[in-house]
This record gives sequence, structure tokens and C-alpha cells, in this order.
Amino acid sequence: MALKRMDNIGIVVDDLEETIDFFRELGLELEGRATIEGEWAGRVTGLGDQHVQIAMMRTPDGHSRLELSRFLAPPVVADHRNAPVNALGYLRVMFTVDDIDETLERLRNRGARLVGEVVQYKDVYRLCYIRGPGGLLIGLAQELG
Repeated sequence: MALKRMDNIGIVVDDLEETIDFFRELGLELEGRATIEGEWAGRVTGLGDQHVQIAMMRTPDGHSRLELSRFLAPPVVADHRNAPVNALGYLRVMFTVDDIDETLERLRNRGARLVGEVVQYKDVYRLCYIRGPGGLLIGLAQELG
């Protein structure tokens, strides 16, 4: 038996609309939305009866997805958004973009903040981390050459 693929990465957000708009601006496409609720869903997550709004975002190449979830019930119980990058369970999503400067400019209009600075790794990449909606940590990489 072999692994077929990674289906998606899930992120819990506090403002689903703002987060959808942000990732659309980055270049992801909204694949679909749904409300997941009831005891059956809670059996999967271990949370019991739950009510969650989700949006599935797809990268332009169609190979990767980002599942955004907004929990209405039960309430969110922890917040890892301010954890440093060396924290256990640390979460960051990295995207490759055509032009990192142009992308930063567009995302700043949606509230993105540069975490450190844009750096160049050899002659291979320009890289940076930004904080997106609700403080989500997002990496951007521009391939050079």
C-alpha cells in the first residue's frame, strides 16, 4: 500500500471571509464552501457535536489545497499564532510566487505584515515570512534564474 498524495493543509481561522479574500489575492481559487456539523463530524475530530464553516482553496496548478475552517461550536480553545518558529507544532504555509515584491505590495493592501525581511538564499530563492489575516504565518518564495 502506497501513499497517494497529500490532500490538503487545514488552518482554523477567526474570520473566514477576510481569509478567503486574502488567499484569493495571493492567487488561490475558491474551490468550494460547506458547513460541517453534527455528531458524525465530531466522531472524526474527537470534539463531539460541532458546527464548522469551511472553505477549500486550491492553488492555480490544482495540486495543493488549503482548507480554512471557522469553528462556531465548540469554541476555539488555543491560539498558536504568536508562537515563534521554533515552537513544537509550529505552522507555516509556504507559497512560490513569480514576483515577491509585487506579491508583498498586493498583500499589504489586505493587511499583510512582513515578519523579518526579504532575504536571498544563494542564487536560488528570495524568501520572506508575512503575517496574514488573523496573524497567520505565511512564507513566500521567488525562484531565481
